[in-house]
Amino acid sequence: MLFASLEHEHEQANIPNNSENLTQAYRLIALSEIRRQRQRQRQPTALGSVWNQAGTWEEKNLNSWASNRIKELLGSLGSLEFPTGKASIDGVSKCTGDAFLVTVRNKKRVGYNYELSLKFKGEWLIKEEDRKVKGHLDIPEFSFGELEDLQVAIRFSDDKSLASDDKKQICKDLKAFLSPIREKLHAFEEELKDR
Repeated sequence: MLFASLEHEHEQANIPNNSENLTQAYRLIALSEIRRQRQRQRQPTALGSVWNQAGTWEEKNLNSWASNRIKELLGSLGSLEFPTGKASIDGVSKCTGDAFLVTVRNKKRVGYNYELSLKFKGEWLIKEEDRKVKGHLDIPEFSFGELEDLQVAIRFSDDKSLASDDKKQICKDLKAFLSPIREKLHAFEEELKDR
């Protein structure tokens, strides 16, 4: 089609339609098309939606994906053994917060802010008797890039029959879950960056 229009232009301009003139014209067209393609390749692709090709500001809500992914990752923590007992994570009872992807000036930034509560169940040897213990590991707040400061608070479901020293020992043991929780949340952050 392009070449047909070129031949038509030659006829209109009374340029002799010989093969040498057409060959040079074809070469020029091919070169200019190659240049246009290279320019398009050099231009950075805009992030975000089609309507925001300038990349000025766009925020995308990732709450649903993030909540489901955190529950999935932390639900697979498994169990830990301690000198006087063992415990396992029995599920995520609370996972609330926000996760988002923001495009500002054509740069992608992600962030989140969440609160968690994980159910645990375990068994400890207390005064030469195996005692079943249940409760929650509460992580009051954590956000992007601050996982090293992660804190956990332990709530027992039924602690009336536990002595103060026994509670302290169990709490100390349960804080060992912080390291694997941190690892799972680091994996979550990496996946969030790739969204």
